[in-house]
Amino acid sequence: MKQICVVGVGYVGLVTAACFADLGNRVVALDVDENRVENLKKGIMPIYEPGLEELVKRNVKGGRLNFTTSYAEAMKGVEYVFIAVGTPSGVDGNADLQYVQSAATSIAQNMTMPLIIINKSTVPIGTGDWVADVVTAAQPKPVPFSVVSCPEFLREGSAIEDFMRPDRIVIGAKTQRAVDVMREMYAPLEAAGVPFVISNVESAEMIKYASNGFLATKISFINEVAELCERVGADVAVVARGMGLDHRIGPKFLQPGPGFGGSCFPKDTLAVAQIAEEHGMRFELFDAVLSVNERIKRRMIPKIEAALGGLAGRTVALLGLAFKGDTDDMRESPTIPIVHGLIERGARVRAFDPAAAQQARPLLPDAVVYCGDAYQAAQGADALVIATEWNQFRALELDRLAKLLTRPLIVDLRNLYEPARVAASGFRYVSVGRPEAGA
Repeated sequence: MKQICVVGVGYVGLVTAACFADLGNRVVALDVDENRVENLKKGIMPIYEPGLEELVKRNVKGGRLNFTTSYAEAMKGVEYVFIAVGTPSGVDGNADLQYVQSAATSIAQNMTMPLIIINKSTVPIGTGDWVADVVTAAQPKPVPFSVVSCPEFLREGSAIEDFMRPDRIVIGAKTQRAVDVMREMYAPLEAAGVPFVISNVESAEMIKYASNGFLATKISFINEVAELCERVGADVAVVARGMGLDHRIGPKFLQPGPGFGGSCFPKDTLAVAQIAEEHGMRFELFDAVLSVNERIKRRMIPKIEAALGGLAGRTVALLGLAFKGDTDDMRESPTIPIVHGLIERGARVRAFDPAAAQQARPLLPDAVVYCGDAYQAAQGADALVIATEWNQFRALELDRLAKLLTRPLIVDLRNLYEPARVAASGFRYVSVGRPEAGA
């Protein structure tokens, strides 16, 4: 049984803490937000993630997981400390490391025994050495430690599965001893056959940025292909399948939609572009990826407008607000500019999201009407727009919707349905990168 402290109980930190506890370790999760910690002690989750509430409650009940706001309490007897705090984009596009610095300083001031300090947050290349300098400068007296980079690759909506069955575990360290103790901590996953990538700290930090940048590139690429398919009469679903069967390309992240969002792809792609600029290089591809993504989001507005024959005075039932399904995360969600654009052009918006309505309210116009389910949103609307790929939106009762909408029109920005099936139910069906179907 390892003694682990996780600093930060946001998305990455809470999942990391709960999963390590479930592997049989004793974990203390620390956060400076007193309200968040008190809620967690009561079993109230700060985020929506399938399976997380049950995982947290099980390990709290089992005595393996505790929450605190006190560094002095959290650091007692621990062998490993994960830094899993936010690194938002600053005004210049670089990652803001103020929370990492604060965590490193507090760790240094409270450590009483040798530690492995692990950067789990996504940080710029070179942050490992910087954290080591921060810790050294803040220690009341010298205590041995090592700084390791172990980037996370958790997808919102499947984070627990991604932690327990990852594609790989990346460990960036300066010493073999640090590598050995990290492998010991992750021994249950290595025993299950998970590949390990061992590198220096800088390479580990770069792997995270390069991975997210590449996936963002695939999404922007297929979204532009989808737009071209609409212009030439091709079907992007067939095109993507034909591409994805090539093992050099693969089928993942070739699903077109309204653009990428969330806490990782936009921020990390921008950060790489800024890092490159600081080192005398322009990362032209990532500049283009970000530009394309913003344009793709905006192009959804005239797409909906064209399907309706105008937006002024129309009512749109919008299904989905979060940037993707199975999460309540609204960060950089494509629906934000879409909703603003619809209302600016005179439309009324009735919205439903299974988890993200509360998070959406501060980000969307006050005119948005929030509904209790998809059918309430559709009542009296002129079109149904699917904006997020929640699984429950894949099995809508089309006959019921036809009676609720003023016209049988579905604009599917996630391509959840087969066009012929929807058309056979009497709908006009408009999707992304595929020929229009129905009346």
